[in-house]
Amino acid sequence: MACLLITYDLHTPGQDYKDLHEAIKALGTGWWHYLDSTWLVTTSLSQSQAWEKLAVVADKNDNFLILNITGDGYSGWLPEKAWEWIRANI
Repeated sequence: MACLLITYDLHTPGQDYKDLHEAIKALGTGWWHYLDSTWLVTTSLSQSQAWEKLAVVADKNDNFLILNITGDGYSGWLPEKAWEWIRANI
């Protein structure tokens, strides 16, 4: 099981991104979304496989970055609930 970081810039004002958000949630067994344009997803999919599933609901004007991340280190300022999820899943 891997943890993917999915981050994006959505360039179409007023666009309904509900389908995109549902597609991200469906990529794996768990997800984290404490930052507006950033998701962490636990999944058995590779980055390429995840993008194939998201590309069908993504707006072609938007930008996406999907990375496989590890628990080698992380830092920042988040609520404790967010850190709990990160420690349990990365």
